[in-house]
Amino acid sequence: MKIHILACGGAVMHNMAIALHQLGHTITGSDDEIFEPALSRLKSTGILPEAFGWFPEKITTDLDFIILGMHAREDNPELAKAKALGLKIYSFPDYVYEHAKNKIRIVIAGSHGKTSTTAMIMHVLKKLNMDFDYLVGSQLEGFDTMVKFSDAPVMVIEGDEYLTSTLDRVPKFLKYKPHFTQITGIAWDHINVFPTFDNYVDQFTQYIATIEPEGEIIYFEGDQILSNICQKAKVNIRAYNTPKYENNAGSVQVIKDKAYPLSVFGEHNFQNMEGAAMLCENIGISIADFYTAMADFSGSARRLEKVFENNTLTIFRDFAHSPSKLKATVEAVRNQFQDAQIMAVFELHTFSSLSKNFLPQYKDTMKAADKAIVYCNPHVFEHKKMPPLDKASIKEGFNTDIEAINNISELISKINDFKGNVSEQPRVLLLMSSGNFDNAQLW
Repeated sequence: MKIHILACGGAVMHNMAIALHQLGHTITGSDDEIFEPALSRLKSTGILPEAFGWFPEKITTDLDFIILGMHAREDNPELAKAKALGLKIYSFPDYVYEHAKNKIRIVIAGSHGKTSTTAMIMHVLKKLNMDFDYLVGSQLEGFDTMVKFSDAPVMVIEGDEYLTSTLDRVPKFLKYKPHFTQITGIAWDHINVFPTFDNYVDQFTQYIATIEPEGEIIYFEGDQILSNICQKAKVNIRAYNTPKYENNAGSVQVIKDKAYPLSVFGEHNFQNMEGAAMLCENIGISIADFYTAMADFSGSARRLEKVFENNTLTIFRDFAHSPSKLKATVEAVRNQFQDAQIMAVFELHTFSSLSKNFLPQYKDTMKAADKAIVYCNPHVFEHKKMPPLDKASIKEGFNTDIEAINNISELISKINDFKGNVSEQPRVLLLMSSGNFDNAQLW
């Protein structure tokens, strides 16, 4: 087929373009900007657009269909041309469902932990030589792309609650109609789209209603709001909680029928893992086989990813941006490195985190660190057309002994002082952001 991908430079969209190209389809695409690594990956595949921008002349009647990325605006000239010609237009979640409609669909949803949990399931299926397709929100070790399309009987999908496209402003996960789903928890996020907590929770109620009639929900029992809405579901439900585990001198193992050693740490990881193990029972994987396969799982990129280590200093980076994930990540590092001096650095980057009214949601989320810094670049407010935050508002919102910094040079200096502090006490630097700290070299 001949397929045009509108806004082809995004993380998922360029991977989708590559996956469809690998199936033998003729792929064209457009975007007004494409950054690394998408730029090099599209170029090496031979499907990088010749020029950046929107070119209505690319939209012709011989296209089988368009796939529309979320980055494209409603007034996009290529989109207008496609609509005028009456071409079939899929959002990317619509197309994922179209591809997977005759497969067993496994979807991982929740406000936090989706990528890590999806990565766990993908790791186990690959380890057990099972054939499957997938869609995941991060590049994972051992997988060439973030999207795979084939004739495999199963598809594993990270189910994001953010909006589908400019033409269809509903959460992506409402499109997938899973047979089996794991929901990790509900914590208010994306306030620019879901202005109240109740409105946000309602998206998950709607999601539960899309599950196939013979399907099943695996949900985290420790989340009371999630438990309440799952109890009303018209499909089978099973709850999970924190499994028994041991953490001795940095060696972690989960205790089931026996002890299973692991390479990752953090109670939130153990919880997600327990749910993933139960989910995988639906496709014939025993709990024992799941945990055995998990022994060498090292996590996904920017999810408590160790980026530096020597005798006295360990540095992690993490994608944490929501209050619940921030708190879980800082506490996981504290529990794992109980004798260490911990500096936690968090960058305000998302619309929610940059909103003054949302800041109180971060109350005490970083109190497990010895030193906590919250950084934001003043220019990001201009870019997002938002009123700036002053340091006092940030400190008040976090309600703990944090230092607010809005200058990258000052942040680098503080981090370098911490890294260069020679002492016998081990030190851990934890860098948390859904952005990139202004591309500063911090390790």
